[in-house]
Amino acid sequence: MSVVLVIGLGAATGSRAAAAALACAGSEPDRAGLLVELSDEGRAPRPSLVAGAAARELEERLAAHLPEAGVASRGQICRLALPADLTGLESASAALPAVRDSVAAVHLPPRLLQPALEAPGIRPAAALLRADLDRDRALTALVAAELIRSGLRVSVQKHPLGWLTARRALLGALPAAEGDGGRLSRRLLGAR
Repeated sequence: MSVVLVIGLGAATGSRAAAAALACAGSEPDRAGLLVELSDEGRAPRPSLVAGAAARELEERLAAHLPEAGVASRGQICRLALPADLTGLESASAALPAVRDSVAAVHLPPRLLQPALEAPGIRPAAALLRADLDRDRALTALVAAELIRSGLRVSVQKHPLGWLTARRALLGALPAAEGDGGRLSRRLLGAR
């Protein structure tokens, strides 16, 4: 299993869609990717009429394991909504073993980055920083340097995904080679 942390820095938008695109890129017909959303919004994801068998199977496993969490299969991914606090991080740690050999993109606010790195059950391999470098170049450099020192592969997404690509990613219907041309996904997910 590959875990990628996705964080939006400063006023940058589009980090949730980027996380969904990574979950899509890590999905295969027999293995659904997981999008974990640690958010203050408290919205449970809406189920989709169209979901792959692997995504539905992952949804069932997660719903049985974490009945209080919002979980829904959408396209080729499964979305798990958790509160943006330490309890949410604990629930994310408990959910990740259910993913098995697939990809989990964990979208979290910057204030939870350090606790996520220290959480024993998360063990990220990479991090994606969604940042507007014109406004937050220094902040991005500081965060990226710290993550690299922690041993993570790090990429910075300078621009949000286009509207249609973002919508397709959030619906779990984004082909693996689309969105960022596959280059960003290959870098963060390794040799998948």
